[in-house]
Amino acid sequence: MSPDRYDVKRELKQLYAPKNADWALVDVPEQQFLAVDGRGDPNTSAEYANAVEALYSVAYTIKFASKREGRDFVVGPLEGLWWADDPEVFTARAKNSWHWRMLVSQPDWITEEAIAEAKQVVSAKKKLPAIADVRREVLHEGVSAQVLHIGSYDDEGPVLARLHGEWLQANGLRMTGLHHEVYLGDPRKTEPAKLKTVLRQPVRPE
Repeated sequence: MSPDRYDVKRELKQLYAPKNADWALVDVPEQQFLAVDGRGDPNTSAEYANAVEALYSVAYTIKFASKREGRDFVVGPLEGLWWADDPEVFTARAKNSWHWRMLVSQPDWITEEAIAEAKQVVSAKKKLPAIADVRREVLHEGVSAQVLHIGSYDDEGPVLARLHGEWLQANGLRMTGLHHEVYLGDPRKTEPAKLKTVLRQPVRPE
């Protein structure tokens, strides 16, 4: 891979290639993303599938346009913010009650105009129901608890239960933002036991 091609996984290695198998603190800088919001079980929801398709259609259109202008980059992995009226639905894996905001990181030189132009290009080629919902989202999570989870998404429950029930209290911390996941593996090509997911939770002192 050319060192001139921007790759968020290389530039922010501490956030996209962590090694720690237990919770640890990181400081997350401001980033911008493409984003689409929705609700429901990601395994069965058409809304979720439509959101992911729209995100990547726009992301690759932006990439190719930027490359033509002399600034190439690697399209980042899928990420998601997750929340619910009752946080216990995550440890219980009650997926129909989950709200989500799916994300794909964008280099800092990508503008609102570039995103709008890419949406127009995609809309002219494909009739994707979620294209209109794609927008720019800026996050600055700051100090966060983070861990690398290896295994099925459905095995995250005990890891999150340890964070909520033990680790935060032991370290004098409380949650401040939304639960964040970074999907480093492709579930269509990787067996569940080998999937790698970064789990992140913004925190602050009690």
